[in-house]
Amino acid sequence: MDFLSELRSRLRTALISMTDSPDSFVEMLKPAQDGKFGDFQANCAMPLAKLSKRPPKDVAAELLEKLDVADLCEPPEIAGPGFINLKLKTARLAEETAKLSQDERLGITRVATPRTYIVDFSSPNVAKPMHVGHLRSTVIGNALCRVLRFLGHQVLSDNHVGDWGTQFGMIIYGYKHFRDDAAYQRDAVAELSRLYRLVNQLADYHELVANLPKLHEQLPLKHAAIAAARQAAAAAPADKDAARLLKKSEQELIDLQAEIAAAVKKRVAVEERPELKQLADAHPKIGELARRETAKLHAGDQENKQLWDEFVPQCMAALEGMYQRFGITFDMALGESWYNPMLAGIVDELKQKQLAVISDGATCVFVEGNTAPFLVQKADGAYTYATTDLATIRHRVESLHADACLYVVDSRQSEHFQLLFATAKKFGYSQTEFRHVSFGTVLGEDRRPYKTRSGDTIGLESLLDEAIQNARKIVDANSSHLSEAERANVSVLVGMGAII
Repeated sequence: MDFLSELRSRLRTALISMTDSPDSFVEMLKPAQDGKFGDFQANCAMPLAKLSKRPPKDVAAELLEKLDVADLCEPPEIAGPGFINLKLKTARLAEETAKLSQDERLGITRVATPRTYIVDFSSPNVAKPMHVGHLRSTVIGNALCRVLRFLGHQVLSDNHVGDWGTQFGMIIYGYKHFRDDAAYQRDAVAELSRLYRLVNQLADYHELVANLPKLHEQLPLKHAAIAAARQAAAAAPADKDAARLLKKSEQELIDLQAEIAAAVKKRVAVEERPELKQLADAHPKIGELARRETAKLHAGDQENKQLWDEFVPQCMAALEGMYQRFGITFDMALGESWYNPMLAGIVDELKQKQLAVISDGATCVFVEGNTAPFLVQKADGAYTYATTDLATIRHRVESLHADACLYVVDSRQSEHFQLLFATAKKFGYSQTEFRHVSFGTVLGEDRRPYKTRSGDTIGLESLLDEAIQNARKIVDANSSHLSEAERANVSVLVGMGAII
């Protein structure tokens, strides 16, 4: 039994003779926030008293005379100015709990009007091994699918993998110039991941070498700003704005110093290794050349498309092995490449509907209330994640008939989804519910988000293996009566459960 629904139904019956609009007062019966007030509490007597110009306690007493809950609750109590406290009978609770133990649905009824949900979760880049940063989206998304299905909704899970983005230009460039054939034959995904990190590291090196002098030039300006802010704060100790400005200036200096320190660390990491420095010197324009490889792939270059066709199945097989360990399956795994043929049409239609404009050579949608534009095509003609996401929405609504689309992605992408949803509504999908299921970011020891390209991530597979191994030690030490197979099974359950 749903006690809250049942009690509200009975409260409505009692209210019918006291008001012409009982429904607005029924919702005032809620679970008690403090157990000392019972299990449920209603404060509807106070607004009813205002309407009838009577003391709230008198109204509450009249309401209790009409409220029939003797079979469910202990005698109701009136507290304070007119709160009605309801405490469930222990025997009735025990009776209903016993019923639930025999009900495979635990008393949860299916929704009266099922909806079609698309749940977009996990969605790693395929050419990189999954790491601990992918864990939350994968687990939360799978849990949402199971809950929504249990409630009776039509649910389609989609692993919208990254299989077409800039990382493939980096990987293709790395494969052409730096690959270790023996390593590639042993473990293709591990070697592709190494190549991705290497190209990123070399590209970052050249970028930060160019930017470091500019960062150092900002230091005296920040120190001058702090000196001026300190003088202003000292001259007006009670001025809160001056104090805030000083604090802001000091934080900006700290952030700049941290940025410089991080850049220097990355530069030294290359320069202290002769083999890396030699590669960096030999590939001074590696970032630009990697982007060209991406452009060639997107333009249909035969060599790059052949490499892509070779890489992706191996990467997807590695991902599938990880999902099997979690017992997770997807209804779809439509990656970015699947939507590529639709992107030009999306941009053209945005222009036709006068939703997109040209800004500094790029095609953008400007959303009221947001200073940042929603970039759908870069000045060089390349499409963006935004374009792909709009194509994804079109397919999900028009072909899959989605009533709601849930995106299980960490909070760093909040602004992107705000702009995406606003643009989608303008684009013609105002009847569909879009929701960003946000969660916190998994951080490393430096309090920064994990990034595969930095090489400091904790591999998800090794994390699971370590958890199971540690669980096995505990099981072996405390459960010698179990068979080998039983101990192995318990270790997997405990280890995986600890991570999830």
